[in-house]
Amino acid sequence: MIPELENLKTFKVSIDNHIAHLQLNRPDQLNSMNADFWEELPRVVKAIDHASAARVIVLSSTGKHFTAGMDLEVFAQLGQRFELEQARCAEALRRWILQLQNVLSVLEQCRMPVLTAIQGGCIGGGIDMITAADCRYCTADSFFVIKETELGVLADLGTLQRLPKLIPEGLVRELAYTSRKMLADEALSSGLVNAVYPDQESLLAAVMEVAKSIAAHSPLIVAGTKEMLTYGRNHGVDEGLNYTATWQGGMFRVTDLAEAMNAAQERRDGDYAELESLDFKL
Repeated sequence: MIPELENLKTFKVSIDNHIAHLQLNRPDQLNSMNADFWEELPRVVKAIDHASAARVIVLSSTGKHFTAGMDLEVFAQLGQRFELEQARCAEALRRWILQLQNVLSVLEQCRMPVLTAIQGGCIGGGIDMITAADCRYCTADSFFVIKETELGVLADLGTLQRLPKLIPEGLVRELAYTSRKMLADEALSSGLVNAVYPDQESLLAAVMEVAKSIAAHSPLIVAGTKEMLTYGRNHGVDEGLNYTATWQGGMFRVTDLAEAMNAAQERRDGDYAELESLDFKL
């Protein structure tokens, strides 16, 4: 067992058949993102990535709602900062926001795809989190809210940067300016989610099937594909093509290609080597 996955307060974590299942596990508190959440999420994801313990991560939650967003205790801790001298308060606040941004960015930066299974409400910081993931799926009773505007704060953890890459910008602006609910059918038609399922049980079963399909492929090629897609999103076409050629030139070997072809001919699953651990022992 990976030590970082033990004694968690906000998550349940299991790893089976190359799939890591992370469940937000504070249903009575609507899975709000408290101080423990902000410490545990990067610790868990980085540990799985560093150990190459899985080929896919599925992020889901327990209870009626996916997450109610930022927990009030985090804002209470922030309030203590305002007693500092004005310039130092501003500097500390900026660094605090950058730290929170980095927590959610681990979903984008880890080598394996992250699939999110959303039920009920996905509010505020929940939008920041799911837009940093690779794919989103939800139940028919799901709804999505950029709550920050209504609360009198700026959405500052990724929603305003990532969401316009997923759905039309005009729709993002409307959702952000009004803080209205986006229901599941609109989330599907706009492209925010890949599919909608009747209930949480069928949702999770379907997402696990997607994860299983991904895990059956070469983890090296899947990791490279994720990196190329993310790089291409943030750069122009010419830059993306150039980086892809560089990556392919350095990483391509016939090993996985030959195994994929043999597995297809023999009608079996491919047998691929795992990615190397990122922990180097001297």
